[in-house]
Amino acid sequence: MPAPAHTLRLLLGDQLNPRHSWFAAQDDGVVYVLMEVRQETDYVLHHAQKILAIFAAMRDLARQLREAGHRVRYVAIDDASNRQSIPANLEALVAHYGARRLQYQQPDEWRLDAQLRDWGAAQPFAVDCVDSEHFYTTRAEVAEQFKGRKQWLMESFYRRMRARHAVLMDDAGEPEGGQWNFDHDNRKPWPGTPALPPDARPAHDHRALWATIEAAGVKSFGTPHAAALRWPLNRAEALAWLDHFIDTTLPNFGAYEDAMSTRSERLFHSLLSFALNTKMLRPHEVVQRAEAAYRAGHAPLAAVEGFIRQILGWREYVRGIYWAQMPGYDERNALGHTTPLPQWFWTGQTRMRCMSHAVGQSLDGAYAHHIQRLMVIGNFALLAGLDPAAVHRWYLGVYIDAFEWVELPNTLGMSQFADGGLLATKPYVSSAAYIDRMSDYCKGCAYDRKQRTGESACPFNALYWDFFLRHEATLGKNVRIALVYRQLQKMPEADTVAIRAQAQRLLGRLDDL
Repeated sequence: MPAPAHTLRLLLGDQLNPRHSWFAAQDDGVVYVLMEVRQETDYVLHHAQKILAIFAAMRDLARQLREAGHRVRYVAIDDASNRQSIPANLEALVAHYGARRLQYQQPDEWRLDAQLRDWGAAQPFAVDCVDSEHFYTTRAEVAEQFKGRKQWLMESFYRRMRARHAVLMDDAGEPEGGQWNFDHDNRKPWPGTPALPPDARPAHDHRALWATIEAAGVKSFGTPHAAALRWPLNRAEALAWLDHFIDTTLPNFGAYEDAMSTRSERLFHSLLSFALNTKMLRPHEVVQRAEAAYRAGHAPLAAVEGFIRQILGWREYVRGIYWAQMPGYDERNALGHTTPLPQWFWTGQTRMRCMSHAVGQSLDGAYAHHIQRLMVIGNFALLAGLDPAAVHRWYLGVYIDAFEWVELPNTLGMSQFADGGLLATKPYVSSAAYIDRMSDYCKGCAYDRKQRTGESACPFNALYWDFFLRHEATLGKNVRIALVYRQLQKMPEADTVAIRAQAQRLLGRLDDL
């Protein structure tokens, strides 16, 4: 029999912060519990690297805690005693250790929060929830700021956060550089220069763990790359990668943050989101490091502001949207889209070069940067009328950094406009022209970016105009897209008829594009 414990403390797979205040003191009466369960691998179909990296990172944290003198109970995916459910395992472990109290950190996904809250309320022992000590804001803070408003604007939230936390502010309390937002400086395509920074991430050999995961019957998609898993799996590795980004990449991040290229999967993006979203890194320290680079003259203001806006602004903002709108936000479908995902979302095998690259990259590396997600894959999904719930599940599964609190508002709200405009002030869609301007995707594509109709016409073109035609009743009064409707009004009727016919042909054979 194990030594009794008065308290069990649960750590979820995205709660891998070794600097949480829980660990400040060692107590032999406390047992830290981490578990690999089918409940978490199976609620959507996940990318192989996502499962592998989270399990490997959880095992690494368990090692760190043991080495620091803490008691740890690690329930592996193939343990005979594993009931494959968080509540069922907790009930068994509380009885096993004779514990009188169960503590857990505030979950960041609604389903887990509800599950643990409801389960805890029914137990005869004490169940306590504590803060994860990760975010700048509380769950309810965004909703409190925008109470009573029909539309919530990130920019006003971001400015408030900047001022409150004195980030990129001058001595007079004004924003550095005299403006809050340098987006207009950060929209350049990448012509091949400046040179790309080296990829200094570690390469972990986790073939044995992957064999265990497969033998346990866990289903996945995408390429595991188990022999060379290229993601930081603990805080030390995450800090080293943060240093590398600040030193080699941040100076060019801003100018090319919207660029796309077949020559690089990441360009000048940070790839810090997995480490952040599993809490190996705190957003505060990432923001502080970026601001220090600006203060030291190492990185331009436009680059640093753009990077910080993603973390201090957008990341905290979408979390607030999530908690204000759940449950039920995942069921929103303001445009009534119901088309299933084309089969090539699971293979990357389409003649559209932009989609082939962005989807193929996602399947191979469990990663795509935000413009690929929004203006290539998400753009196509919205133009083609794909079911937003199915799009959400795909995004949640395919990306290594995707946890529902951050992925769902980005996908349903920002990308698919399924919340009717709560998050985004307009649908983020484009024809081939935008993709061609910001990438090299159109060069060598089987489709002609300049044609609207015909066998060789780029599908984005007809689908773009048809999208606005079929949703005119819903979108026609949106002032942000008034120019689109003015263009449609000037278009000869024969052209709109041809566009509608072309779009219907495309929508009838999405699997074959």
